[in-house]
This record gives sequence, structure tokens and C-alpha cells, in this order.
Amino acid sequence: MSNDYHNSEGYPDPTAGEALSRIAANEKQSLRAFRPIVYICSPFSGDVETNVANARRYSRFAVDKGYIPIAPHLLFPQFLDDNDPAERELGLFFGNALMSKCAEVWVFGSRISSGMEAEIKRAKWKDYRFFRSGWYKALTSVDGEYLIQKLREEAKSL
Repeated sequence: MSNDYHNSEGYPDPTAGEALSRIAANEKQSLRAFRPIVYICSPFSGDVETNVANARRYSRFAVDKGYIPIAPHLLFPQFLDDNDPAERELGLFFGNALMSKCAEVWVFGSRISSGMEAEIKRAKWKDYRFFRSGWYKALTSVDGEYLIQKLREEAKSL
């Protein structure tokens, strides 16, 4: 390692330079750590504003637990019209393509919308690992690892 570090008075300081170099290397390594990709399946239609806020919360939960969330219903409605049947089908098709890249499918929400039902059927048909949670409102008060375990247990009954 290069120890070109100098203290505030301009003198070489190899000890501090080595420590700072190791800290920087650890930060770079942690940014490259493996994070599985999870597909976030939750309602969009109906109370769109609330459902979008919930999907953002579910996605944040995944990030906080070390996963990379994919929530197509946060992306595609920005440029596809969910009220146009052809564009809705196109959005569902795009979502299915993204689902195939994910390690798991996480199902959240108090109800299963028609879009979610299609996504769940596809996950079962393709034998993707998927999980369902009835604790969607408790994401901030329930231990994350416990919730993930419960998601996996409930999925076995779907």
C-alpha cells in the first residue's frame, strides 16, 4: 500500500495513512457485497397514492435487510397508462421479465389485486421462491429477520 499520507503539519504519517487506506478498501469492498434481488409484489390499483407509498416502504424494508428490491409498479406507471388494457398487459409482461431475474418474490398487502394474482400464479408456475406477509403494516415495529422468516413460512401455505 502506498503511504503518501501527510499530517496537517506536512510530515509523513504512515500509521494514519495505512489506517485510512484500509478504511477506504473496506468501504469499497462492502459496496460490492452480494445482495440478492427480490421482486416486490403489492397492490397498485385502487388507492394508488397509498399503494405507491406502501410499495416504497416495502422496497425500503428490502434495502435495509440487505436485498435489492424490484418493484415494477413503481416504475412502469410513470410512462405506461395502467387504465389502457394494452399498456397494462405490457407492464405486466415487463414485470414478469424482471421477476425472472429475482431470487425471491415477496408478496405484501392486505389484499391480492388482479395484477398480484397474475404475478403469484407466474411465481408458482415457474417455481420461484416466494413469500407472503399479512404483517404488511408492521414493517417498522417487527424485527426484519423475523418477518422474512414468517414470509417464508406463510408462502408454503399458498
